[in-house]
Amino acid sequence: MSLRHGLLALLEGGPRHGSRLRTEFQARTGSARPPDIGRVRSALGRLEHDGMITHEGVDGAGRMLYALTEAGRAELRAWYARPVERTGPPRDELTVKLMLAVGAPGVDVRQVIETQRRHVSETLHDHVRQRAEALSHHPRSPDEVARLLLLEQQVCHAEAEARWLDHCEARLLRLGLPRDTGAEK
Repeated sequence: MSLRHGLLALLEGGPRHGSRLRTEFQARTGSARPPDIGRVRSALGRLEHDGMITHEGVDGAGRMLYALTEAGRAELRAWYARPVERTGPPRDELTVKLMLAVGAPGVDVRQVIETQRRHVSETLHDHVRQRAEALSHHPRSPDEVARLLLLEQQVCHAEAEARWLDHCEARLLRLGLPRDTGAEK
């Protein structure tokens, strides 16, 4: 995810200091943890160097406030207008685990798939429950709308992962691979 563009998007709402940007980034994106403050400061430094933001005084606590420049607004509009490229093979842990489990000695790749399927099912159920709670009232703020969109994304990803796991298991069956594909004979 682009921390750089996320900071620009948050600054579109007005000047902010680094720790507030960090907290708002976490709240708006649904991250389990906020980005490291060192990463935020580094990104702000690069944005300032690139002319995308500028200092706009200090707040009551003496913290430096950053504001968007016209160049920053233009970059933000361009970012919103560009599609997100999904290049190269996925590098998530599940994909790597399954690729390595095929042919690994003593590993039943179908059991790996089944274990993950149970986990995805539980996760999907939890996301659907949270989405229903979020929809129990009309979202009133941008943060509530953002959370609802995040929950929708999590539901869709869990559903897609479950379908992919089903596909992987079916492929292994069609290929006739034994349950423990890497067992020594």
